Amino acid sequence: MPERPLNPEPAQDDGTRQLLQWGVSIVGAGLLAGLLLVTVLGGFSPTGAHTNAGWLALIVALMCLPFGSLLLALGVAKWLRNRAITRRG
Repeated sequence: MPERPLNPEPAQDDGTRQLLQWGVSIVGAGLLAGLLLVTVLGGFSPTGAHTNAGWLALIVALMCLPFGSLLLALGVAKWLRNRAITRRG
């Protein structure tokens, strides 16, 4: 059975770049939706948005921000791990 190296190099394309790219894109879309909600689409109150388009922007913002943040956090964690592996090896 062939021996495995103790400190393998990170895979050339392990998906880190895609995680970072999509995480930033999705967080950006959520921030844009929130900004449009507050500035252009009538704002919101404790009971919700004031217009139908405002409700749509609120839904998009509330879906994109948590999901994009998780993708971004995973991408940053993988990037830091790959950087540590490269420095050790």
